[in-house]
Amino acid sequence: MNYIQTSNDFTGKPVKINYNDYGTGEPVILISGWPLSKEMWEYQIDDLVNSGHRVIAYDRRGFGKSSQPWDGYDYDTLTDDLKALIDQLKLEDITLVGFSMGGGEVVRYFSRHGGKNVSRVVLISAVTPYMLKTDTNPDGVPKEMFDAMADQMTQDRINFLDDFGKTFFGASPLNKTLSAPLLEYYRMLCSVASPRATASCAKAFATTDFRSEMQSINVPTLIIHGGEDKTVPIEATAKQSAKVIPDNEFIIYEGAPHGLFYTDRKRLNADLIRFLSTQDILEYQDQQNVNTVG
Repeated sequence: MNYIQTSNDFTGKPVKINYNDYGTGEPVILISGWPLSKEMWEYQIDDLVNSGHRVIAYDRRGFGKSSQPWDGYDYDTLTDDLKALIDQLKLEDITLVGFSMGGGEVVRYFSRHGGKNVSRVVLISAVTPYMLKTDTNPDGVPKEMFDAMADQMTQDRINFLDDFGKTFFGASPLNKTLSAPLLEYYRMLCSVASPRATASCAKAFATTDFRSEMQSINVPTLIIHGGEDKTVPIEATAKQSAKVIPDNEFIIYEGAPHGLFYTDRKRLNADLIRFLSTQDILEYQDQQNVNTVG
């Protein structure tokens, strides 16, 4: 197994981050969503590698095969883990792909570390810029809903994950977006996470306000979000990101749920590969320059 070592926890023990590293070419780092691990990218990795890219997927601390320290689940620490991965693997000309909670690490990497060595960004079903409903963020999720989630995780975490997964993928008796065994598999991936990490990361993505940081993303950005996302409402997240990130392409997958990495995998992979191609990036940047001049 591949590991990099990042900062020590409060007991002095090293925190190890597990990652997979496939292919050659310009690197693409896949940052998973909560409460999943790097295995969620199974249906993207082959296509990305076959399109000529080096693909790196890692487990956030507390999840998958990474260390499970007691603390360190704030976005500053999580983003420092990402930087440690980039530094230790000596990566350059990177595309950061953040799904759901992973969008927060992407944005914080730009505001905290200047976006060092990153040339492109993809935000998929991302929680940015701000999930919590407030007077200045009326389309967000009410605090009471996050409080209920925290209580359900405390009372019966596995049952919570079971219910959460159905909403995540838009699954119902009349809308079978994935098979029952696959839904159970995703629940299993979530269940091996540290309960402490699961609860702490939920608090982080629910309460962290990235609005003042969004304009720090100064590279071409692709934003993809499901029009029927019941987990991360599009009005408070993707639509707001598209207004404030300077250079972006915004695509709404009409009818798609939060977990579109599986339900809309063929379309997503095609959009990712198109965006990652050098020629498309150059054309995209030229068009942005024309728009700016005009």
